Amino acid sequence: EHKGWCDTELSTNEHTRKEKTDSVETLRAEIDELTSSVAKLTEDVAELSKEVAELDEAVSKATSLREDEKAKNTQTIQDAMAAQSAVAQALTVLKDFYAKASEATAFVQQQPEAPEIFDKPYKGMGGESGGVVGMLEVIESDFAR
Repeated sequence: EHKGWCDTELSTNEHTRKEKTDSVETLRAEIDELTSSVAKLTEDVAELSKEVAELDEAVSKATSLREDEKAKNTQTIQDAMAAQSAVAQALTVLKDFYAKASEATAFVQQQPEAPEIFDKPYKGMGGESGGVVGMLEVIESDFAR
């Protein structure tokens, strides 16, 4: 009876030992797998951190470039507004000049008898293809846009 009990205990212990050994091997395999996973994820984190740093640098450069372009554009707009004002003043001067010139019969000092070339009021060359005034009006409308 004692031998039967010992054989049963030995058998039970062997079975338990085998189960525990299998469990230890399974857990070690799982530890190895998780350790490998941790290493891979650490590598991924490092790579992604590097990419984020590169993106931050690119955003910084793009922002700097945009600020430079904005400053240049602001200066261009101010120049265009000044040019528009100058063109408007030039148009006013030319229109006044042509208005007064249309009443005059000569550009030179009055002579007792004007040569026949000055027998009618001077109209200028403003009518030929729009002339200077027409060109300035086109420029003014371009600046207005």
